[in-house]
Amino acid sequence: MPPKMTRRAWLRLGVYGTLLGVGAYAFVGEHRWLRVRRLAFAHSTPCRIVQLSDIHYKGDQAYWRRVIQQVNTLQPDLVCFTGDLVEDANWLPEALEILRHCTAPVYGVPGNHEHWSHAPVDALEAAFEATGGAWLTWQWVDLPDYNLVLIGADEMRLPKAIPELGFRLLLTHYPAHADRLGDQHFDLILAGHSHGGQIRIPFYGAPLLPGKVGPYDRGLFHTPAGPLYVNPGIGTYYINLRFACRPEITVFDLGG
Repeated sequence: MPPKMTRRAWLRLGVYGTLLGVGAYAFVGEHRWLRVRRLAFAHSTPCRIVQLSDIHYKGDQAYWRRVIQQVNTLQPDLVCFTGDLVEDANWLPEALEILRHCTAPVYGVPGNHEHWSHAPVDALEAAFEATGGAWLTWQWVDLPDYNLVLIGADEMRLPKAIPELGFRLLLTHYPAHADRLGDQHFDLILAGHSHGGQIRIPFYGAPLLPGKVGPYDRGLFHTPAGPLYVNPGIGTYYINLRFACRPEITVFDLGG
């Protein structure tokens, strides 16, 4: 007969089993478990905006196609992308081919990985324009149908002569940009970059964050420059792991 397990052995087994389960969940489950979060903002003209950020596409076609399919089911009026489509420019043609299946216009700004990978700007511009949107680098675009001015930042810089009228929506990769806008004010600022930390400890938060995040790691914040929403991203960086920080598609319903 096998010997009876002691109470200490059962406890050790429980601890090890829990750690194994948490590890398996983080590596296998959560980093592809899409979440849709919805927020509403007052505006004179109804408009649905979907935000995507930090795809870090590395060849997982099935996942990226599923993201675009999910976006299409949400029936947005426009999609805003806040940087880091790829880490390696070799993956860019494939990532952009899938992006073209988005049924709403897609407007995007570069993240640090677009610069670091030397992703060709002409390819990005062509793909985003093919959706009816635009690749915005130090540019703004007026969308009169929605009484909306969409502003694209690159690095921590803004375009000049931004109109003061309408709903002013700023796209920037870096959350900390919100603290460097001086006396300018926006009705909504969308950012990414942080990944929400990818790993979050309950009741503590993210133990590690990249630079240019500041205190804005994930979610909605109120800043002197206006409300800031930091999307935790779709992909992962360095390791394919998320814990207590699901990948997110964010929906903003203006007016209506």
